[in-house]
Amino acid sequence: MTLLPPMQEPVYDPLPEIHPGNLDPLDRLETFLYLTPVIGVLPSIWAIYRRQRDRKQLAVCRLSVMLAFVWLSVYLSLNVGADLSGASNVGLRLLFLNSMATSSYFIASLWLMMLLWQKKSLRLPGFSVLADKIR
Repeated sequence: MTLLPPMQEPVYDPLPEIHPGNLDPLDRLETFLYLTPVIGVLPSIWAIYRRQRDRKQLAVCRLSVMLAFVWLSVYLSLNVGADLSGASNVGLRLLFLNSMATSSYFIASLWLMMLLWQKKSLRLPGFSVLADKIR
Protein backbone atom coordinates (compact mmCIF):
# COMPACT_ATOMS: atom_id res chain seq x y z
CA MET A 1 0.00 0.00 0.00
CA THR A 2 1.48 3.33 -1.06
CA LEU A 3 0.68 6.64 0.47
CA LEU A 4 -0.02 9.48 -1.86
CA PRO A 5 1.39 12.90 -1.02
CA PRO A 6 -1.18 15.39 0.22
CA MET A 7 -2.76 17.47 -2.52
CA GLN A 8 -1.69 21.07 -2.61
CA GLU A 9 -3.95 23.93 -3.46
CA PRO A 10 -3.18 25.45 -6.87
CA VAL A 11 -1.47 28.76 -6.52
CA TYR A 12 -3.13 31.57 -8.41
CA ASP A 13 -0.41 33.51 -10.15
CA PRO A 14 -1.93 36.80 -11.27
CA LEU A 15 -0.51 38.34 -14.36
CA PRO A 16 1.76 41.31 -13.92
CA GLU A 17 0.37 44.73 -14.49
CA ILE A 18 -0.11 45.17 -18.22
CA HIS A 19 2.17 48.13 -18.74
CA PRO A 20 3.13 48.72 -22.38
CA GLY A 21 5.93 51.14 -21.57
CA ASN A 22 8.66 48.59 -22.24
CA LEU A 23 7.25 47.21 -25.53
CA ASP A 24 9.15 47.86 -28.72
CA PRO A 25 7.28 49.74 -31.49
CA LEU A 26 6.36 46.62 -33.47
CA ASP A 27 4.88 44.93 -30.40
CA ARG A 28 2.92 48.09 -29.60
CA LEU A 29 1.54 48.08 -33.15
CA GLU A 30 0.50 44.43 -32.74
CA THR A 31 -1.18 45.33 -29.46
CA PHE A 32 -3.11 48.10 -31.23
CA LEU A 33 -4.28 45.48 -33.72
CA TYR A 34 -5.42 43.20 -30.89
CA LEU A 35 -7.46 46.03 -29.33
CA THR A 36 -9.21 47.01 -32.56
CA PRO A 37 -12.96 46.50 -32.04
CA VAL A 38 -14.47 43.45 -33.79
CA ILE A 39 -11.54 42.99 -36.21
CA GLY A 40 -8.89 42.53 -33.51
CA VAL A 41 -10.59 39.46 -32.07
CA LEU A 42 -9.31 37.13 -34.79
CA PRO A 43 -5.61 38.02 -34.35
CA SER A 44 -6.13 37.85 -30.57
CA ILE A 45 -7.57 34.35 -30.77
CA TRP A 46 -4.73 33.32 -33.08
CA ALA A 47 -2.11 34.71 -30.69
CA ILE A 48 -3.71 32.93 -27.73
CA TYR A 49 -3.84 29.70 -29.70
CA ARG A 50 -0.21 29.90 -30.82
CA ARG A 51 1.14 31.28 -27.50
CA GLN A 52 4.07 32.93 -29.25
CA ARG A 53 3.71 36.26 -27.48
CA ASP A 54 4.93 37.37 -24.09
CA ARG A 55 2.63 37.31 -21.06
CA LYS A 56 1.65 40.95 -21.32
CA GLN A 57 0.51 40.67 -24.92
CA LEU A 58 -1.36 37.44 -24.17
CA ALA A 59 -3.13 39.23 -21.32
CA VAL A 60 -4.18 41.98 -23.74
CA CYS A 61 -5.37 39.31 -26.20
CA ARG A 62 -7.45 37.64 -23.50
CA LEU A 63 -8.93 41.00 -22.51
CA SER A 64 -9.82 41.72 -26.14
CA VAL A 65 -11.48 38.34 -26.58
CA MET A 66 -13.34 38.72 -23.28
CA LEU A 67 -14.69 42.16 -24.25
CA ALA A 68 -15.77 40.89 -27.67
CA PHE A 69 -17.44 37.80 -26.19
CA VAL A 70 -19.38 39.83 -23.63
CA TRP A 71 -20.41 42.35 -26.28
CA LEU A 72 -21.49 39.64 -28.74
CA SER A 73 -23.53 37.76 -26.14
CA VAL A 74 -25.29 40.95 -24.97
CA TYR A 75 -25.81 42.05 -28.59
CA LEU A 76 -27.36 38.76 -29.65
CA SER A 77 -29.54 38.36 -26.57
CA LEU A 78 -30.94 41.90 -26.83
CA ASN A 79 -31.50 41.47 -30.57
CA VAL A 80 -33.37 38.20 -30.04
CA GLY A 81 -35.41 39.80 -27.26
CA ALA A 82 -36.34 42.71 -29.51
CA ASP A 83 -37.36 40.32 -32.30
CA LEU A 84 -39.50 38.23 -29.96
CA SER A 85 -41.24 41.24 -28.43
CA GLY A 86 -42.59 42.34 -31.78
CA ALA A 87 -43.46 45.95 -32.50
CA SER A 88 -44.04 46.92 -28.88
CA ASN A 89 -42.27 49.56 -26.83
CA VAL A 90 -40.24 46.83 -25.14
CA GLY A 91 -38.64 45.92 -28.48
CA LEU A 92 -37.66 49.53 -29.07
CA ARG A 93 -36.12 49.76 -25.60
CA LEU A 94 -34.17 46.56 -26.16
CA LEU A 95 -32.83 47.90 -29.46
CA PHE A 96 -31.81 51.10 -27.67
CA LEU A 97 -29.95 49.04 -25.04
CA ASN A 98 -28.38 47.09 -27.89
CA SER A 99 -26.99 50.27 -29.40
CA MET A 100 -25.73 51.39 -25.98
CA ALA A 101 -23.92 48.06 -25.50
CA THR A 102 -22.28 48.36 -28.92
CA SER A 103 -21.24 51.94 -28.24
CA SER A 104 -19.81 50.92 -24.86
CA TYR A 105 -17.77 48.15 -26.46
CA PHE A 106 -16.29 50.52 -29.03
CA ILE A 107 -15.58 53.21 -26.44
CA ALA A 108 -13.89 50.69 -24.12
CA SER A 109 -11.71 49.44 -26.98
CA LEU A 110 -10.79 52.98 -28.01
CA TRP A 111 -10.07 53.83 -24.36
CA LEU A 112 -7.66 50.90 -24.11
CA MET A 113 -6.00 52.00 -27.36
CA MET A 114 -5.60 55.51 -25.96
CA LEU A 115 -4.04 54.09 -22.77
CA LEU A 116 -1.66 52.07 -24.94
CA TRP A 117 -0.74 55.20 -26.89
CA GLN A 118 0.01 57.00 -23.61
CA LYS A 119 2.00 53.97 -22.36
CA LYS A 120 -0.25 53.55 -19.32
CA SER A 121 -1.55 50.39 -17.68
CA LEU A 122 -4.14 48.50 -19.75
CA ARG A 123 -6.64 47.43 -17.10
CA LEU A 124 -10.43 47.57 -17.12
CA PRO A 125 -12.09 47.07 -13.74
CA GLY A 126 -13.89 43.74 -13.66
CA PHE A 127 -13.02 42.64 -17.18
CA SER A 128 -9.27 42.43 -16.59
CA VAL A 129 -9.81 40.24 -13.52
CA LEU A 130 -12.09 37.90 -15.50
CA ALA A 131 -9.64 37.76 -18.40
CA ASP A 132 -6.77 36.95 -16.00
CA LYS A 133 -8.69 34.03 -14.50
CA ILE A 134 -9.42 32.50 -17.91
CA ARG A 135 -6.17 30.99 -19.07
